[in-house]
Amino acid sequence: MEGMRAFFERDRLAHELGIELVSAGEGTATTRLVLGPRHLNSAGAAHGGAIFALADAAFSVASNSRGAPAAAIDAHINYFKGVSEGALTAEAREESFHPKIASYAIVVTDERGDKVAVFQGLVYRKVERR
Repeated sequence: MEGMRAFFERDRLAHELGIELVSAGEGTATTRLVLGPRHLNSAGAAHGGAIFALADAAFSVASNSRGAPAAAIDAHINYFKGVSEGALTAEAREESFHPKIASYAIVVTDERGDKVAVFQGLVYRKVERR
C-alpha cells in the first residue's frame, strides 16, 4: 500500500479535489471524496466531473498496482443517482488482466451504499523489450 500511496500523492488533481486513497492492493483500490460546495454543479448536485475524477483516481491506482506503468486507453461512466452531500466512495477491481491490456470496473457509492455511478476503464501497459 505504501508504494501506491506515494504514487497517488503525485496525482495533483486528486489532491486539489480532496480525493483520498483509502486502500490499495494488487488490481484494486478504494478512493473517497467528501462533497463540498466546490464539487457541486449548477443544479446543486455532485458534478459529473468530480464523480468521474474520483472513479478515475481509483482506476489509476488499481491499474498501476502491478508495477508496470499503465495508461488509460478507454474510460466511460454511467450515472445512476444524484447526490449533493456526504461522502462518495469509489471501489476499483480488476476485471481482466493481460500483461499489455487490462480492464477495470469502478463502482461509486454514497454513504448509504447506493450506487451513484459505474465507471469502466481499459489500460495499456508498455512492456519493455530486451
